[in-house]
Amino acid sequence: MPLAHRLSAEERDQLLPNLRAVGWNELEGRDAIFKQFHFKDFNRAFGFMTRVALQAEKLDHHPEWFNVYNKVHITLSTHECAGLSERDINLASFIEQVAVSMT
Repeated sequence: MPLAHRLSAEERDQLLPNLRAVGWNELEGRDAIFKQFHFKDFNRAFGFMTRVALQAEKLDHHPEWFNVYNKVHITLSTHECAGLSERDINLASFIEQVAVSMT
């Protein structure tokens, strides 16, 4: 896998609006994006996390996340470049597809 590079201002302007439109926010004080997901119950939240985990493993790009019952909080940032990269955008897009399929 090629080395990740931190997104430029132009790349951010191109790639982030679609994610912002579905609830992803940039974190203040950190070059990362964040979103909270809510599911019907723990089983659906855990199923969602499992599907995301399998894809993250394939991509070798793992989210920071926190789960309590039916809530899943996800933060994405690329440690390799100390900020947002295209890997984060791609994983966030996949996460959205999974979340929509599970609601």
